[in-house]
Amino acid sequence: MRRALELARQAWGRTHPNPMVGAVITEGGQIVAEGFHAKAGEPHAEVMALRALGRKPAADAVLHVTLEPCCTHGRTPPCVDAILAAGFRTVVVGARDPNPAHAGHGLELLRAKGVAVVEGVLGEECAELNLIFNHWIARGAPLIALKVASTLDGKLTLPAGQGRAITGPAAQAYVHRLRRLFPAIAVSADTALADNPRLTARGDDGETCPVRFVLDRHFKTAGRTGLNLFRDAHRTRTIVVGLGAAAKKSDLAWYEAEGVQVWSLVGDEASFLQVWAERCAQEKITGVLVEAGPRLAASMLATGAADYLYAFVAPRSGDPAAPGWQDGVTLPAGLLRASLVGSDALYQGRLR
Repeated sequence: MRRALELARQAWGRTHPNPMVGAVITEGGQIVAEGFHAKAGEPHAEVMALRALGRKPAADAVLHVTLEPCCTHGRTPPCVDAILAAGFRTVVVGARDPNPAHAGHGLELLRAKGVAVVEGVLGEECAELNLIFNHWIARGAPLIALKVASTLDGKLTLPAGQGRAITGPAAQAYVHRLRRLFPAIAVSADTALADNPRLTARGDDGETCPVRFVLDRHFKTAGRTGLNLFRDAHRTRTIVVGLGAAAKKSDLAWYEAEGVQVWSLVGDEASFLQVWAERCAQEKITGVLVEAGPRLAASMLATGAADYLYAFVAPRSGDPAAPGWQDGVTLPAGLLRASLVGSDALYQGRLR
């Protein structure tokens, strides 16, 4: 199952709106074939493993798969049918299908045909792999994840003369991996203007660009030709989100001329984040990583707009005059887990 997870991660961020899934076939306790789901519309992991095997599995063959095999027709035929046709007598599954309409049904069909099914092997790790898919399929809403990089005293900026990067290289590389995982990234207008970010995912295998949101209620970024989000090769993937009541025709015309998309939402200050999330759902954007400044982070925590948290904490002190990102907000106890990423701590988990 660990190998199946490694295979699934080879499609990191490329399968939306589908989950990442890996499959391994063993005979006599030895791996004889592997497969993973590469992207939506292509064969599922179980089928890819069978193709790699290229023959009928042996009588003692075992299929190990990170997610419950599908049992309904989508873009591809149900994997349960392929498993039964191949003659497997034992299937080992990591996590159940999170869809309430399907959960466990594929396993029931296999058992009804005499297949021995073992569930829950590395189940938590298999489920966590697809946290975006799980949230989307169960709720029909995007997973809104809040990401912050702070000092020990909860500041998101350093004292003057100490630069901008709060966390170390390992944490920064981790964030780029998250950017590759999420279909969309978001920042506030204040962050866009102050930091001029690119919001691309950069790594050893090159650069990719998710959908890039600028949460700009009053369209303060109109006319700012120097922003990377408005002038780079990926600018058509930038979407400025504001309140329709604050939109000026001249501002909208400027964005259009720059090739930048605009969402003018019907709502007010209080409902802005909720209406934006609803529009994301309509557009089938399954998850958004919000790289927030202190005001946006505090607002998302206070209003419950964030579903998940990635909080990187560096062992240093911040600008004493800067606001804290948790000011006035208490995080839920028991839902976050801690780990080390290089020299920095990472607290992550669901916020409800």
